[in-house]
Amino acid sequence: MQVGLLRHGEVEGGPRFNGHTDARLTGRGWARMHETAAAHGPWDRVFSSPLDRCAGFARNYARRHALPLVVDERLREMHFGAWEGRSMAAIEAGGGGAALARFWRDPERHPPPGAEPLADFRARVLAAWTDITAAPGEGRSLVVTHGGVIRVLLCHLQGRPAADLALFQVAPASLHLVTVAPCAGT
Repeated sequence: MQVGLLRHGEVEGGPRFNGHTDARLTGRGWARMHETAAAHGPWDRVFSSPLDRCAGFARNYARRHALPLVVDERLREMHFGAWEGRSMAAIEAGGGGAALARFWRDPERHPPPGAEPLADFRARVLAAWTDITAAPGEGRSLVVTHGGVIRVLLCHLQGRPAADLALFQVAPASLHLVTVAPCAGT
């Protein structure tokens, strides 16, 4: 089974810790997602975060290509607490530069104030991943989601610690293709 992890495209307002904030895609973000999905397709099914920057595209893509779609709450981005909806520049300007640097070095021990714990985020993302990869068939699944979700999955698949999350480059509208071996006994 192959799974394409597609990050949502560019959003209005520029790069921010949007987390659970429902930021809208720009026209360019929307177009780049279509280009990326088409370049790596065809796909047999689509899974998506419920946030509109993912689900709006996923619904359109699935409908256009007559594909089954599953919208899964567990594919939602991490909630960033006090940083929700704020840019890195705004956090730094507000005196949070040191906290931001600690977060990027070790997000597990230094989460944003009031944020969803990384262990909880990781657990829900991996639960969704288990269900996605248990889907019957040898087909190709497109998962439309967020940078943090993709980083958690890449760390998991490569056996890397949470401290390595920031090392993965996950640009808007980028796709990370992974091959999943069938589980024993399934």
